[in-house]
Amino acid sequence: MTAHATPQWLSTGREIFPAMLDAIRNARQSVRLETYIYADSQIGRQFRDVLTSAAARGVKVSVLVDAFGSWPLPASFFAPLLAAGGSVRYFNPLRLWRFGVRDHRKLLLCDDALVFLGGFNISDEYDGDGVTRGWCDIGMYIENPALAVELTKSFDELSVLADFHRKPLMRLRAFKRRRKTEAGLGGELLLSHPGRGASPFQVALHRDLARARVTRIVTAYFLPTRRVRRHLIRAARNGGLVQLILAGRSDVLLSQLAARSLYHRLMKAGVEIYEYQPQILHAKLIVSDGVAYVGSSNLDIRSLNLNYELMLRFEDQEVAAGAHGVFEQMLKHSRRIDPGWFKTQSWWQRWQYRWAHFLVARIDPLVALRQFGAVK
Repeated sequence: MTAHATPQWLSTGREIFPAMLDAIRNARQSVRLETYIYADSQIGRQFRDVLTSAAARGVKVSVLVDAFGSWPLPASFFAPLLAAGGSVRYFNPLRLWRFGVRDHRKLLLCDDALVFLGGFNISDEYDGDGVTRGWCDIGMYIENPALAVELTKSFDELSVLADFHRKPLMRLRAFKRRRKTEAGLGGELLLSHPGRGASPFQVALHRDLARARVTRIVTAYFLPTRRVRRHLIRAARNGGLVQLILAGRSDVLLSQLAARSLYHRLMKAGVEIYEYQPQILHAKLIVSDGVAYVGSSNLDIRSLNLNYELMLRFEDQEVAAGAHGVFEQMLKHSRRIDPGWFKTQSWWQRWQYRWAHFLVARIDPLVALRQFGAVK
């Protein structure tokens, strides 16, 4: 793969999957793959085969998948990789009393230098152009040893603690309290974790939104905190451009209904809301003037307060220009919601929006944080 000092946007599965597979084939020392969903699918078997080949030639191969996101995987799926000497861990094995906290990160690290991240899971649904076929998502490729080293540390720590036994769980809680923002890596690394209070991602986002004149957000699941909503409303009322691309087609209907409960007030303030039409939207992208964010986190309560997530923040005009370009391409396939839309909704539809908001914003966080021990 050709070296890229500048981060490279990969905005379709047709772009990111071949690049990731190529990087694994060319790895000589180590491969670390982390994902929420790993499916027994054509693309999943392709990844398993190249990972197995890498392990067979002496590369240290480590795979970390979330136990809930990847629960349909057959128990024997990774047998060839394990036989070749690879390692596979399942994050937070399923138990009724602790299913709520998940590893939602998506990451590929090769030779402690090459980094792939974004919203793509390892599943056939993501393999396409996001318009005629395959879910719409966004990723990034970076060749950056300093960033890769920090992500390697984070990956290895989560892998060791993935089984959630009691003592490791206590160490995991201590680990999340110690974790700080890492800067000076060609991008600002923002790692989120379960718990109360603002994560590094939220702190940075609040700072950028508070002063932005142009804010453009793409998110699959939209249920931001009140503070984020206040920033968006204030910016729009003060004459700024605020544009949101949200899901017109979603794999989580409850999340889509909850998001629509917020449309009326945002549009009343002047926020432009669009819904992506051709395929299911799974992308995560934020551009705030000359700052761009990319990674695994949605703008909803689960990503902001319950899951393990990773985001990169770039204060770089070239990267931000690329992000604006990605946004513009998605905007071509999105339908703007009319500001008078809410008046056309029946009482039954409005009731659904309110109850979906209550379940997603109130009940889900309460249950998950209690399971994790963050709420006494």
